Amino acid sequence: MIVKKTILNLVISILLLVFLTSCNYNTSETFDTNNSLKNKKILKVHFIDVGQGDATLIELHGYTTLIDAGPNSSAESLIYYLKSQNIKSIDYIITTHPDEDHIGGIDEVLSRFRVKNFYGPKVTKNTDTFKSMVKELKKQDLKITVPYKDMVLDLGEQANLIFLTPLDYKDDNENNLSLVTKLNFKDISIIFMGDCESDVEKLLIKDSQILESDIIKLGHHGSKSSSSLAFLKKVAPDYAIISCGKNNKYGHPHKETIDKLDNLNIKYYRTDIEGNIIFISDGVNITKD
Repeated sequence: MIVKKTILNLVISILLLVFLTSCNYNTSETFDTNNSLKNKKILKVHFIDVGQGDATLIELHGYTTLIDAGPNSSAESLIYYLKSQNIKSIDYIITTHPDEDHIGGIDEVLSRFRVKNFYGPKVTKNTDTFKSMVKELKKQDLKITVPYKDMVLDLGEQANLIFLTPLDYKDDNENNLSLVTKLNFKDISIIFMGDCESDVEKLLIKDSQILESDIIKLGHHGSKSSSSLAFLKKVAPDYAIISCGKNNKYGHPHKETIDKLDNLNIKYYRTDIEGNIIFISDGVNITKD
């Protein structure tokens, strides 16, 4: 009887040991997986809801890029969002053009974060918003670097940001002087149009062979003056982002633009409806977070 009991206890102990070992193995595997996800080189693009304006945050390989900073009225909410994403410094700030709804929050960003490089078009504007930006740039001992066409910003392994403009083009319409950039990460690409309209889109079609992108941040908040059918076909995106304010006085996005997106089966997201829009990518696949 004692022998049977001893054998039974031994069997139970062995089974318990196997179970515990199995549990420890599974826990370790989960931990390692979580660590690998944290260490994986993931692209994260935030199309930030700043109302009627533009602001996009790009995070990749430890590089942080901010394209535009929304209007004055959304400056504090932009700062709050950047801090909520644990942003401490910004490697590149790009202002597409000096309209208030694109540079309104720049002075606050400059005063609250360490900014390493600042890019903008060769365009000035006699407004308090522009003057405030320039004043803060001087205070931070930063200069506006005017990029040249095809200039490349390094974003680490197999990643860069290319300036597709400025083109050899003159226009009284400041929207058409916007800096257009294209983000490349392995097999994934995203094009950011600023407020460029159809005249510049035509030039880009003729000039550039690298327009095709997975995502397009539509020009001029989805206005009918931008996003021509020919251009959308050339870019051939899976997704379009429209950055605009709820019930804005301009009627953005215009119905004509939405109809074109629908007809081309381009899925679109709007900040006035979705709020902040985030996409993540491993360089092969890209998904909405």
